[in-house]
Amino acid sequence: MVFIQVCVGSSCHLKGAPEIVSLLEAAVQKNHLEDEIVLSGSFCAGKCNRIGVTITVNDVIYTGITPETFGDFFRDTILPAVEKERS
Repeated sequence: MVFIQVCVGSSCHLKGAPEIVSLLEAAVQKNHLEDEIVLSGSFCAGKCNRIGVTITVNDVIYTGITPETFGDFFRDTILPAVEKERS
């Protein structure tokens, strides 16, 4: 199981956390990963960035995720994490 936490603290909220959550939900559904990913919100991870949202994937913190970078982030970070869990 891959655990993904999206920061929904005030800074990330203002920088687009609700949109990132929607993008994540859609990508999980599109890739049929509902049984392999646990998506939740979290408060500040202490890694605020000037742009984008902070996302934690299996205890690894990633900063600066924006709608424009989300596709690459999902492909390069989340999908490999799912594959790793499968093996």
